[in-house]
Formats: sequence, structure tokens, C-alpha cells
Amino acid sequence: MKKIRVLIVDDSSVVRQTLAAVLESDPRIEVCATAADPYIAVERIKREVPDVITLDIEMPRMDGLTFLDKLMAQCPIPVVICSSLSDENSASGLAALEKGAAEIITKPKLGTRQFLEESRIRICDAVKSAAQVNIKRRSGVKVAAAVSVEPKLTADAMLPRATSNAMIQTTEKVVVVGASTGGTEALRVFLETLPGDAPGIVIVQHMPEKFTASFAQRLNSLCKIAVKEAADGDTVIPGQALIAPGNKHALLRRSGARYFVEIKDGPLVSRHRPSVDVLFRSAARYAGRNAVGVIMTGMGDDGAKGMSEMREAGAFNIAQDEASCVVFGMPAEAIKLSAANKIVPLDRIAGEVLCAVHALQARG
Repeated sequence: MKKIRVLIVDDSSVVRQTLAAVLESDPRIEVCATAADPYIAVERIKREVPDVITLDIEMPRMDGLTFLDKLMAQCPIPVVICSSLSDENSASGLAALEKGAAEIITKPKLGTRQFLEESRIRICDAVKSAAQVNIKRRSGVKVAAAVSVEPKLTADAMLPRATSNAMIQTTEKVVVVGASTGGTEALRVFLETLPGDAPGIVIVQHMPEKFTASFAQRLNSLCKIAVKEAADGDTVIPGQALIAPGNKHALLRRSGARYFVEIKDGPLVSRHRPSVDVLFRSAARYAGRNAVGVIMTGMGDDGAKGMSEMREAGAFNIAQDEASCVVFGMPAEAIKLSAANKIVPLDRIAGEVLCAVHALQARG
């Protein structure tokens, strides 16, 4: 199998050396070059075009965002941002995603070497995910799901699977959504299309800690519905979408006819925190046939098993189709398990969700 060639662009020699060692610990990845700044990176690219670039944002001579802009305009290459991003400049990370970055890995300002070594699996998975992204447009080649390099925890680590389909009747319906690579743009398209009285929504988007609040605020300024980062105990209400905070699991719970979210610490599930599988299992357990599930673009298989459990519990599920996905990993895995009732393009998902909710309400 051909290895994924990576160019590391970072002004820290320690980070370049450590990140190179981390990446080359994966047999599918090789570091073809490193660069201390974008100008040197350009010279490296002229000699050999890499499959993926890891890019710092804060660098001398030219910052990473400016370089990303120029790169995407002149020579599009999948980019994984690997940068020290604090609360104050998390907007830079969102800007990077909007400019075309495939993934973001945050690193601390102190203890960077230890962080990179401990985050080996996540970093390697991010690079492998980015390598599947065709910046211009995928040419119909089927994208494989991520290869597991170590055992993955399932949603059992957070809550047991429901043993009964018994469900108190309620008129309230709830929508749960999972997305990963390419999901920031997909969620914008989906949420912008919804009317102000849309059913309550809970979302897991694989995104680093400190980014989800800014992401929610941006969507809130664009959409008819309200969008906010979920807080523990928030009620799921019509006209509002709750986005799981980075590095926390979000579970749907129910008290009587009221749905609310529980925000919890816990282990990585399907290599992620928050995990789509955790959200979807909780929806199967506490909402059952009152739920509509949506799985969008993303690498790997997080959410596939949970969506299958939702369908078994009577939920109606929608998967994004391959043509409109940036990476057809998560939806493909859900489709393989026959978890999706419908497979539709991104621009039709909002309409299908509303139709499904109306059908569930008519069914009672």
C-alpha cells in the first residue's frame, strides 16, 4: 500500500522532530519533508507535492492562515492544522476550517512533546482522514473507512444499550446529528435551511475543545434557529440546536415529556470525545421512535452502530450521500449496517428531516 506523504510546517524544531516521529510510527505514513515557515514549505512543495500538510498558525514571515489561503487558491493540498490555539484565538481555527483545512489538532503551549506523543493515534487518524479529502472534488472513488490501529471503545463505556423499546408517549420529537471531517460546512448548509420553528436538535461535530462555542456562535448568527454550545441540563426545545462541547460526551436524556442533554467526561468512544455513537445510543434509549437521526460527512465509523440501534428502536434515520460528502466514511458505515432509512444529498437533508418529523407526529 502506498504511504501517505506528509510535509510538516512548524517554526519549532522540537515540534517538527516530535511530530515526524509520531507520524512515522504509523506504517501508512511517511514524512517526506519539514519546513520552518511557509516560504521554505513552498520550496519543498516544488520538489515534491505531499499528500497532506500539517501546518502551524503562528509562524514568522508568514502566518499559517495566509499560507493556507494561498495554498488553496494555487495548489490545493489537504491540510491538518496543528497549532497552539487558546480561547482568545480559537476564531483562527474556525477561519482555518472555512479556508479549507480538513482537521484541527490543538497543542498546548507547554509540554508540547508529551502532548504529541500521547496524542499519536488521534494525530495519525487526522492525517489519514485528510488524505482521503479531494479539495477540488472527489472523482467518484470510494473512500475507505479509517483503519483501526488499536482496539476502540464502544458506547458501552458510557451507557448500556436499551433492553426494552417501551416509551412514554409524547408529542415532542427530537433530531440528533453526527458529523466529522467536512461537517462544519455541512452543518451550516443543513441548519441555515431549517425554519425558525424546527424541532429541537442535538449535534455532535468532532471538533477540539474551545472551538465549539465559537462555532455555535457563528452558526447562531447565520441561522433562523438558535444555536448554542450545549451545557449540562439544557432542555431540547423547538427552534434551537445544541452542539456538544469539544472533549465532552453529550447524551440525550428524558424526564417525563422533557428531553434534555447531559454533558459528561468519559473515555474516548470510537476514538472520539464527543462521540456520535454515544449520542445516538442515548437517543435510541430515551427517544426511540420519537427521534430522527442524521449522519453526515466524516472519516471512520463513529455513529454507525448507534444509528443502527436507533433504527431498531423505531427512529427514522437519514444518511448524507457519497457525492455530497467530503469524506464518505461515517455515512457509508451506517449504510452498510442498514441503519439509514434514506440516503440523500446534503441540500435535501433539512427537508427530509422536516418530512420525517411530520410523519412521526402523524404516527403518534
